[in-house]
Amino acid sequence: MPVIAFANSKGGSGKTTSALLLACELAETTNVTIIDADPRHPISKWAAPKADKTKPPKRLTTLQNDSENTIIDEIEEAATRDPFVIIDLEGVASKKNAFAISQADLVIIPMKEQQQDAEAALDVIKELVNLSKMSGKKIPFAILFTQTKVIAKSRTSRFIANQYRDNPNIDCFNVEINERDAFAAIYTMGGSIRTLNTKLTNGTDRATENIQAFTAEVINKLRDQNIDKKGRAA
Repeated sequence: MPVIAFANSKGGSGKTTSALLLACELAETTNVTIIDADPRHPISKWAAPKADKTKPPKRLTTLQNDSENTIIDEIEEAATRDPFVIIDLEGVASKKNAFAISQADLVIIPMKEQQQDAEAALDVIKELVNLSKMSGKKIPFAILFTQTKVIAKSRTSRFIANQYRDNPNIDCFNVEINERDAFAAIYTMGGSIRTLNTKLTNGTDRATENIQAFTAEVINKLRDQNIDKKGRAA
């Protein structure tokens, strides 16, 4: 079953939010495990039951990881149980990250259209290349632009994004995770963007459309990888 890891060494890149949004959307139709491997455990805190917060989707299992010694076993066990496993990795290069990435069918590298994020994303790509060489197995990855403006992007933002989009050796998602109030609201109100109170949160319809498009592109990338492995596509 597909294992999807979210990795970026820079805080505030949208890594945890992107992982959580994908997990919740997939959990609308199938069972999903999301492994919270970030030492701050933001997803575990989101999932913790509180009287004033909506519960996580029923098909979503949240697993907190606390050790590099158990991460591979946790991934393998979850993959035998659920159709999708999503891993929110810690924001630094570590053995835990390397172990988890080695099990991934797709590594998603979220980044804002800022120079610091671009440099951090490049560091992750270099690590992935080295891990691929060490393991003798290609580790597919793709850049995901996050917290982007829906309209009126700055020249700097477009320049940074195009540095990656124009590089033939770097895969980038066509869909971007836009900057939306609904994506931040799930941490306060709990649940997913589909369960948010529309009277208290703006733009839930557009936010849902955004994540539906992102989820569809993730699935397409996984299908393409499967085709490549079977030798039916170059």
